[in-house]
Amino acid sequence: MRHLKEGKKFGRKKGQRKAFLQGLAVNLIKHGKMTTTETRAKETRRFVERLITHGKKQNIGAMRLLLSKLPKQTVYKIYHEIAPRYKDRKGGYTRIIKHTERRVGDGSKKATIEFV
Repeated sequence: MRHLKEGKKFGRKKGQRKAFLQGLAVNLIKHGKMTTTETRAKETRRFVERLITHGKKQNIGAMRLLLSKLPKQTVYKIYHEIAPRYKDRKGGYTRIIKHTERRVGDGSKKATIEFV
């Protein structure tokens, strides 16, 4: 049974799923906005908002934790550009805008995720 299990599996094993979410997070941080499916956007939001909260601490432990999860350039951008923007905000750093059109291949719902 799936009681109290968090997150979607996306039909992938643990390592693949981790790499998949890291890739989505890197793209969002790099570009500030991306269009993807609704489910992927929701999972990416969970992952990215936790990283930004760690980045807001502005200490060496937070930096090391970010480096263990993301590439160096992305960590630099979170730590020095994105996190200071939200230092007075207690959460909700991203917004998801749902689209009415669906993806052509399989009809999945599309959404745009961006920083507030």
